[in-house]
Amino acid sequence: MSKLEAEVVICGAGIAGIAVAYELAVKRGVKNVVLLEQDAPLSLTSDKSTECYRNWWPGPDGAMIALMNRSIERLEHIARESNNRIGLGRRGYLYATAEAGKVLELARAAENAARMGAGPLRVHEGKGESYAPAPAHGFEGQPDGADLITDKALIRRHFPYLAEDTVAVLHARRAGWFSAQQLGMWMLEQSRAHGVRLVQGRVTGVQTTAGRVNAVEAERADGSAFSVRTPCFVNAAGPMQKAVGRMLGVELPVFAELHLKMSFAEHLGVVPREAPMLIWMDEVRLPWSPEEQEMLAEEPSTRWLLGTFPSGVHCRPDGHGESNTLIVLYNYHLEPLEPRFPLPSDPHYADVALRGMSVMVPGLRRYFDRAPKPYIDGGYYVKTRENRPLIGPLGVKGAYVVGALSGFGVMAACAAGELLAAHILGDPLPEYAPAFALERYEDPEYRRRLEQFGDGAQL
Repeated sequence: MSKLEAEVVICGAGIAGIAVAYELAVKRGVKNVVLLEQDAPLSLTSDKSTECYRNWWPGPDGAMIALMNRSIERLEHIARESNNRIGLGRRGYLYATAEAGKVLELARAAENAARMGAGPLRVHEGKGESYAPAPAHGFEGQPDGADLITDKALIRRHFPYLAEDTVAVLHARRAGWFSAQQLGMWMLEQSRAHGVRLVQGRVTGVQTTAGRVNAVEAERADGSAFSVRTPCFVNAAGPMQKAVGRMLGVELPVFAELHLKMSFAEHLGVVPREAPMLIWMDEVRLPWSPEEQEMLAEEPSTRWLLGTFPSGVHCRPDGHGESNTLIVLYNYHLEPLEPRFPLPSDPHYADVALRGMSVMVPGLRRYFDRAPKPYIDGGYYVKTRENRPLIGPLGVKGAYVVGALSGFGVMAACAAGELLAAHILGDPLPEYAPAFALERYEDPEYRRRLEQFGDGAQL
């Protein structure tokens, strides 16, 4: 068995693992960091994301907002340093509703987020207040906070493609998207230039002596085994983080959900190329013709398509130049499951996602009978009960985790890598660090407060 040595071994070269390597080697000068990855970097889940970011995180405290504000600061720094190789933009997230009862709910959530550090709430009720739409490109000089528009004329002026019964929109402003692949590759290139080694292999075990990590066992694609002597192991295994945790005798309090997305050539230009992320807050019933309803009702296997679907269907334009790609996401099957690859298929996904999105953007109904062939991919959201990440020590000396990054891994990666590096090196921790440590579940007060978290506006 061949043997290597490393100061730190990171299991997983997804966006989280690469961010930890970047922080350790590039920002803090740690030598001899090894990234262990059985496939190509960023290829399992990181490249399947919607590549979006936001500091809009309603909740009982400001920990998630603080983490995301810090991560966005780091993203903006990388964008400037790389001449915006990562394509960072700031069009925002636009939450919309046709239910008058949700207007107050939106206002309260925005006021709470403002108190927690997301930026001020600006309310536009048709009394002369100014609303500045987000530019199509760039991120500099834009407002933070959120704009709540309840004047229907103003909504129609700026978002004429939305359903006519829309009564309110909330535009979260410190939000947008970027190229997660370019971010990951830029950090990986910088890391390798500072001595990080990318080693191909699948982690098969972690050795400990007297309760402390001393080596990582792995296997190459050809079946040959090797080990890496190290005092420090990082579980950044993404969908496999629970299985890797068990190698240390640690049962991580996480579960997985399958989240799919589809994209297609939106050649009719229903959704403007400069549109923000569009999110429908209301439950929907899919629009079917009477004939389709009758056909679907006949079969038990399709009758569920006539029921009520959850809120949260969302979409955004993708690409540059002549691109007309639209990405649509609708997460309506959220039962916990064990990650497996290739992903299980859903033959109805493209139809459900398109019809669900058409409730918010009726012009998309023009594609019902002649939609271009969609491309469907996705990945697993691995999450904790309260949908907050796990970043910190694992209970075994020298073992750490950066995981449970759910659907926000690419947006949180920079701050998560920074936080975990501080844990590893014993550096001062930010105030929000305890909110993401595994040991938070040992606090009776924290366990009592779990019911207050809600979904944190997670998509």
